Amino acid sequence: MSNLNTVREDFQQWLSSWLESYLPIAPDLAFDLIGLLWIAAVALTLHVFLHRFVHRLLARLAQASSPLVHRILLANSFFRRISFVLQGVIVQVQALHWFKEDSPTLWRLLDVISEQWILLYALLAFFSLLDAIQSNVLRSMSQQLLPWRGLFQTIKLIASVLVGLLAISSLMGQSPLILLSGLGALSAVMLLVFKDPLLGLVAGIQLSANRMLSVGDWLEMPKYGADGDVIDIALTTVKVRNWDKTITTVPTYALISDSFKNWRGMTESGGRRIKRSVLLEINSIQFLEDEMFSHLKDAELLGAYLERKQHEIERANSARTSNLSLRLNGRRLTNVGTFRGYLVSYLKQHPNIRQDMTLMVRQLEPTAKGLPLEVYAFTTTTNWNEYEDIQSDIFDHIFAVLPEFKLRAHEAPTGYDIRSLAESVKLH
Repeated sequence: MSNLNTVREDFQQWLSSWLESYLPIAPDLAFDLIGLLWIAAVALTLHVFLHRFVHRLLARLAQASSPLVHRILLANSFFRRISFVLQGVIVQVQALHWFKEDSPTLWRLLDVISEQWILLYALLAFFSLLDAIQSNVLRSMSQQLLPWRGLFQTIKLIASVLVGLLAISSLMGQSPLILLSGLGALSAVMLLVFKDPLLGLVAGIQLSANRMLSVGDWLEMPKYGADGDVIDIALTTVKVRNWDKTITTVPTYALISDSFKNWRGMTESGGRRIKRSVLLEINSIQFLEDEMFSHLKDAELLGAYLERKQHEIERANSARTSNLSLRLNGRRLTNVGTFRGYLVSYLKQHPNIRQDMTLMVRQLEPTAKGLPLEVYAFTTTTNWNEYEDIQSDIFDHIFAVLPEFKLRAHEAPTGYDIRSLAESVKLH
């Protein structure tokens, strides 16, 4: 330091004598101008060197070696922002040696500006590093269960607050601890301002800890109009791409306070449920006549069923002493019961129906629209297109075989039916 002061004094004396001979400028002012020009020249030279040569060299090395982390850091401008931090440090160090002793006001100005510059680009570089880590983490599908995006946003928020405190303390020339001690009085305001991020952080932790939701899940939340795949879980919002390709944004904390349906269990099970009814006209339900019995007995899916039922009915009726010629007495087969047995056999041999999951055909409570006969089964695929094809094929077959059992599907009369009936009445 003493050698540097000696050099400065010698330079000032030479500059003073030179200016007295050629320019009418005060030596102190001339010294400050030359110092500023020197600092600007060094900063500009360093900027060109770092951004034109070093950055390009790093890019070439990254492409040659193909390390994933290096490419991600370059894509997120990490090295570029670190270069700006280094430039700020160089400016601050030069200002210290040039102006602290002879121009403390100018030194203080440059010191504050360079500190703000360093804090800003250090924060941006830290953001780039977090973005790089986040990009690397999110490439692994096994890590999608955790709300990484929300956690990284929380870290960014905390870092921004801390850097803001350091920047304000630098401008005030006070210790950051003084500002931190005064935050107690502002805690209520801070909680109000950061209410949504705090609620989102807590909700994100609960969602990940309980494995309630992750990116890629099928989310259904009618209250918010959300019905589709989760594409992003952030600190304060969850984005859902609906099936009509629109995007619905749901507050993260709403997933804790409100109920929602996650279809992940269906996907993981490997089977998707069919739960649909066909409405039968009650007037078409009747006992199974001998002629129909003989006709249906030749059906491949009904032969064993009818034989078994016939033996059960004969065994039950043989123990009765009542007059079996009366249909009210004894047990008898019905066309709807036989049809239900046929559907069970049909589903059990269907190649696209899971046999290890619930499979049944049941009657529901009759209504004014007829008797609901419900098919309850699971397909062997969860793909939406394939599921709809399988379900449609099954019900196509159901409607097609109804006449074989002398059953009719319920259909409300249309305007055409009423006009036909009116014309028929007129003709008679």
